[in-house]
Amino acid sequence: MWKILKGVLLLTIIGYSPKMQAKDFTVINAAEFVGLKLAPGDKVILSGNAWKDQEIVFKAKGTEEQPIILTSAKPGEIICSGNSNLKIDGEWLVVDGLAFSNGYPEKEDVIAFSKTSRHCRLTNSSILNYNPPYKTKDYKWVSVYGTNNRVDHCALTGKTNQGTTLVIWLSETPNYDRIDHNYFGPRPDLGSNGGESIRIGTSEWSMHDSYAKVEFNVFDKCNGETEIISIKSGHNIIINNLFYECEGTLTFRHGNNSEAAYNFFIGNNVKNTGGIRVIGENQRVHDNYLEGLTGSGFRAAISVMNAFENPKPNEYFQVNNAIIKNNIIIDCKEAIAIGSGKDDKRILPPVNLVMIENVIINPIKLINYFDVPLESTIKNNQIKGVAKEDGFTVFKGSLIRNKFNLWEINYQVVSPFWLVESVGPNNRNLNFSEMIKF
Repeated sequence: MWKILKGVLLLTIIGYSPKMQAKDFTVINAAEFVGLKLAPGDKVILSGNAWKDQEIVFKAKGTEEQPIILTSAKPGEIICSGNSNLKIDGEWLVVDGLAFSNGYPEKEDVIAFSKTSRHCRLTNSSILNYNPPYKTKDYKWVSVYGTNNRVDHCALTGKTNQGTTLVIWLSETPNYDRIDHNYFGPRPDLGSNGGESIRIGTSEWSMHDSYAKVEFNVFDKCNGETEIISIKSGHNIIINNLFYECEGTLTFRHGNNSEAAYNFFIGNNVKNTGGIRVIGENQRVHDNYLEGLTGSGFRAAISVMNAFENPKPNEYFQVNNAIIKNNIIIDCKEAIAIGSGKDDKRILPPVNLVMIENVIINPIKLINYFDVPLESTIKNNQIKGVAKEDGFTVFKGSLIRNKFNLWEINYQVVSPFWLVESVGPNNRNLNFSEMIKF
C-alpha cells in the first residue's frame, strides 16, 4: 500500500512542479548567441551600438504559453547595418523591435524564417532603404518558410533592387501564415519583374494550397511592378488592406480559390494605378472600394483576363467560376476589363463569370470587352454617369462623401481600418491621418 501511495505522491509532485525561471540574456554581437541555451520564456536583448555586419541566428524552441523573445534594448534605435541578416529557426519564437538600415546583405535575404520554423513571429520591426548600390542584385527583405508564422506591425519601405519585398514560400503542407498590420512604404518602379511587395508561392507551386491571410496592411505608392501582391497558390485571403496610389494591381496570378474582400484602392488619378486582376478558377472579388484609378486593361479597376490553351505553370490559366460582387467603383478610367490580354496566345475567354450587385459611378469606360465571356452572368449591377448596358440599371440611390472623404452608397458606412487599427511599428509614429489624404 505504501509503495502505491509513494508512486501517487511522486506523480503529484512532478505534475505540480513550478516552471523553470525564465532568464534574460543581453548580447552585444551575433557571436554571443553561440552557446546560449535558451528555454521557454527566455528573452535575448540586443544591446550596444556595434550591430554592423552581424549574421544573427535565432534558433530555439519555445512554447505557446512561453515563447522565446529576441528584442532590442532600444527598439528602433539599435540598427543592424552593413552586411547584417537574421535567421529565425525554431518554434514559438518572437522577434520584436529590430531595425535594419544603412547597408545590404551580401549573400542571404535580410530576414528569413527557416523551413522548419513553426508558430514564429516577426513584429514591431523595420527594414528601411536596405539596398545595394546596383538594383540587379536579387534578395528578399523577408522570406517566410515553415508554417503558422506571422509578420505584423512592421515597416518595409524603400526597396529599390531586384527581389520581392516579402515572400511566403510553399511546401507540400499549407502554411497558414498571417501578414497583418504592416506598412509597405514607397517602392519605385524596378523596370522588370521581381518588384512585388508580397508574393505568395511560385509558378511551380501554384497548384498547392497556402491558406495565407493578408490583412490590415497599408501599401503606400508600391510601384515596383505591375503586381503589388502576386498570388501564386491556392486558398489565400486578401482582406481589409489599403492600396494607396499604387501603380499596379492585386493579382491572382496562379492558383485557385482565393478571395479579395473589403480592400481599399485609392488612386487619386495617379498614372497607372490599378485594382484587382483575376486569373484562374473560383476566385472571389467582393465588397472592395476602388476610387480614382487610371489604369486600363491589365490595370483596370477589375480586370478579368484571357488565357492560354494548355498553359505551362508560368503562363495564363483560364478564368472559371469567378465571382465579382458588391464592389464599389468610382471615378475610374476603366471600371471592368473582360478578356484583357487577348492576343494570338491568350485566346480562351473567361467562362462562368458571375458579375452581380456592383455599383459603378462615373467611369470613363464601363466595360471594355477584349473578348466575350462564355456562359456568364452579368446582372443586377448599377451605374451612374455613363450609358446603360446589359446587366446594369441606373443608380438612383444616395451617394455621399463621409467625414473620411470616402463615398458612401445608400448610407452604408465606409470606415477606414487604418484610423482604427494600429499599422506599422509602434515606435515609428507613422501618422496616416497626415500621410494619406484623399
